[in-house]
Amino acid sequence: MTNVVVVGSQWGDEGKGKIVDWLSERADIVVRFQGGHNAGHTLVIDGVSYKLSLLPSGVVRPGKLAVIGNGVVIDPHALIAEIDKLGKQGVTITPENLRVADNATLILSLHRELDGFREDAASNSGTKIGTTRRGIGPAYEDKVGRRAIRVMDLADLETLPAKVDRLLTHHNALRRGLGEPEISHDAIMLELSSVADKVLPFMDTVWVLLDKARRKGARILFEGAQGTLLDIDHGTYPFVTSSNTVAGQAAAGSGMGPGSLGYILGITKAYTTRVGEGPFPTELHDEIGQFLGERGHEFGTVTGRKRRCGWFDAALVRQSVAANGITGIALTKLDVLDGLDELKICVGYTLDGQQIDHLPASQAQQASAKPVYITLEGWKESTVGARSWADLPAQAIKYVRQVEELIGAPVALLSTSPERDDTILVTDPFED
Repeated sequence: MTNVVVVGSQWGDEGKGKIVDWLSERADIVVRFQGGHNAGHTLVIDGVSYKLSLLPSGVVRPGKLAVIGNGVVIDPHALIAEIDKLGKQGVTITPENLRVADNATLILSLHRELDGFREDAASNSGTKIGTTRRGIGPAYEDKVGRRAIRVMDLADLETLPAKVDRLLTHHNALRRGLGEPEISHDAIMLELSSVADKVLPFMDTVWVLLDKARRKGARILFEGAQGTLLDIDHGTYPFVTSSNTVAGQAAAGSGMGPGSLGYILGITKAYTTRVGEGPFPTELHDEIGQFLGERGHEFGTVTGRKRRCGWFDAALVRQSVAANGITGIALTKLDVLDGLDELKICVGYTLDGQQIDHLPASQAQQASAKPVYITLEGWKESTVGARSWADLPAQAIKYVRQVEELIGAPVALLSTSPERDDTILVTDPFED
């Protein structure tokens, strides 16, 4: 029985939500294994849009178990609000279909505030990272610093006050240095007590749950947030997120062994986008970039921020294929390219007069690298809603084949609209 890991192969926003939803019909359990509510997925089912930021995409499917793993940092207020929001759309979420890891780290108000303080200071000095100000980074810092409040702590009121004191010793020192008022112990205790009764019913020892399910032959779908190029180690540092987004984190962020992961599916947009600051070698500042943004509705699900758009960067995706061990890709938004006279694909870069085949780790070199392109003929026919290769124009097929060759991975799925059924299946990742 094959489990499947879904990862983004670019800077996020590749269309993971639709693909995870499409795969969830074949899965029994959908697991979110990293990140927080700074990432978003939009699902379109029977014309209804569901916008998710923290909950696994499987929650909208009846009969599926959704799991938030220990690798996720959880804002309890955001979790409760998202559950309530989906409830108003007719999606019932209960402890029967959602489980949350007891050892997952909580995001508190002090994390959100610190995130904002730092970003404001960085804006003034010109070193802004472009965070979502949702407290993700500071929460991961406390996790690594071994001072975090975790989900299980909400059930242990005897030891919780001492843990809050230890956390505030660190945070109040930071706030004094930033010229901000200190936070009281009572304020944090009140914040935690106000959410405990709503969060604890979902708490579980997730690694045990998943291990038992795996032994019984359950199909497990692991869902990542953001994209490989935002990985804290393998992305365009420091313009990255605060967690590992690569496929290997599916094991660490859920409590399952690497041998349980199975098929690694890399979600790949047919062009390139990113949100926020940082290098973007193929970014377009012309009418084509504007065309891609408008045709592709390129605005962040969570923040609403406009995405930067550019040509497909095969060199970067090739790096992602290697870092994740990608088995096959799901190529999304091919239809956005309809009508363009010609298309360009980046195959490498020039740096200091030399041609290189990968983007260096150095921030300065990333900023200086210039893309090397090949040019392909475009197509005038529409690919919207295509559900078989026969529905695609010859030049569109040629484009897809060129992408496969350049990145070193085959296309397993091809998406031609936001609707889940507008998908060409080449290889079923869950196939036994």
